[in-house]
Amino acid sequence: MYSKLQYISQGETIEEQLRNIHQALDAGCKWIQMRFKNQTVKDTFTLAEAVKLLCERYPTNFIVNDDLNLAKKIEADGVHLGLTDTKIEEARAILGPEKIIGGTANTFEDIQNHVQNGCNYIGLGPFRFTATKEKLSPILGLSGYFDILQKMKNKKIEIPVYAIGGITLRDVNPLMETGIHGIAVSGIITESDEKEKLVQQFKEKLYANVIV
Repeated sequence: MYSKLQYISQGETIEEQLRNIHQALDAGCKWIQMRFKNQTVKDTFTLAEAVKLLCERYPTNFIVNDDLNLAKKIEADGVHLGLTDTKIEEARAILGPEKIIGGTANTFEDIQNHVQNGCNYIGLGPFRFTATKEKLSPILGLSGYFDILQKMKNKKIEIPVYAIGGITLRDVNPLMETGIHGIAVSGIITESDEKEKLVQQFKEKLYANVIV
């Protein structure tokens, strides 16, 4: 079962990225998506190799953001693809049946397409405005999630959906009521002075109704 809490990495340098990812792992995150935009191929590969080793030590799911070739080369657990990145079906053909492929979605139609093409989970958003991402899609808000998840239910589409985009602790309970599987966060963990406490608080809310 996929972790309900995803951490999407931040940092402008290899050192910053590694520090932030290491701290997130120490705080209890079990799912790391490495996002290292606009960097050289060499630096991205160097970071990915180091992150893979880190994630194997904890152990944690390690997903590469956008870079399909890199995910294959270093044998990451999978890749997360944006709406304008490589198509899901192409990624599946290259990575094979065992790897995790996530897809970004902003509409119900996006989700339908991803599921038909062999996606494993959906990153649905943005929930609200976030400065973390450039070229933001239309903001969904709580009502947007309710609407899309209801359409999924009506069409009997079952796939883990993660809410993303400026999510705080107080958003988790109402978001979980929409039927999502979990959340993906970035800045709130990176910038926290009490990461372990914050991750624990997120988990308590995310797993509140889960019978272990």
